Amino acid sequence: MNVTRLPSQPPVPPGDEGAGLLRSAVRRDIVDTLANLEPAVREDGLTAKELGELVGLHTTTVRFHLDQLVGAGILTSHFVRSSGAGRPSKRYAVAPGELEPTKDAEGYKVLAGLLAEMFVRSDGAPMTPEEAGAAWAHTHAPSLVHHSPSSEPARSPGVWLSKVGLMIDVLREWGYTPNLRTDSSGRTAEVTLESCPFLSLARTNPEVVCGVHRGLMRGTLEVFGETETELSLEPFVEPHRCLAHVTTRAPFSRSGGTA
Repeated sequence: MNVTRLPSQPPVPPGDEGAGLLRSAVRRDIVDTLANLEPAVREDGLTAKELGELVGLHTTTVRFHLDQLVGAGILTSHFVRSSGAGRPSKRYAVAPGELEPTKDAEGYKVLAGLLAEMFVRSDGAPMTPEEAGAAWAHTHAPSLVHHSPSSEPARSPGVWLSKVGLMIDVLREWGYTPNLRTDSSGRTAEVTLESCPFLSLARTNPEVVCGVHRGLMRGTLEVFGETETELSLEPFVEPHRCLAHVTTRAPFSRSGGTA
């Protein structure tokens, strides 16, 4: 079908508003549906009616959510005129550069295997997602880093941050693009997590995916001797970015020892 694109409203850069919108399961489902279309269809997108049929909602309801997602810059809208007669159709697509579909299925295999093998303890009791992530880290993290640090808690900011760096290496192995910042004391590391390898699944099941990733980070630090840590993970502080804070509660020595 020959189509002609007609301009619509330009997208607004996504930010806090977009992150808030994606806390709705309905909107996440809409975005995921558009993000995972076949490449030939994804660029032109779908109409509100077509989306409604796929997600099981009335066209009017879908259009309400679409307008908000366009306003937040997560989606774009444009009109497509077919070669035949009739009014042009308004179509919706994922904003360029945002929420790319997952291209590497290997990460999903790792997660699926983790959930299948580790969600049950040796005594038969079920694990939480965070416990499963930590169990995976205890088994695999040592083989994913170039060297094994001291198993004692860090007694200086430098050693602590070097262990956080090893945790980041493990996150990279999972497919993340993490960035690190620290506070003035060196006790708290702020880790920005981009390129989530399970983005679509995280939007529909954040309690599972984010729980696993909290466990992955906590378990990795435990393997390296950091058992006195506080860890928080904020999902979707921006539409494609999560934020973790990791703080050590172990006392630093005044001499800044090597452990």
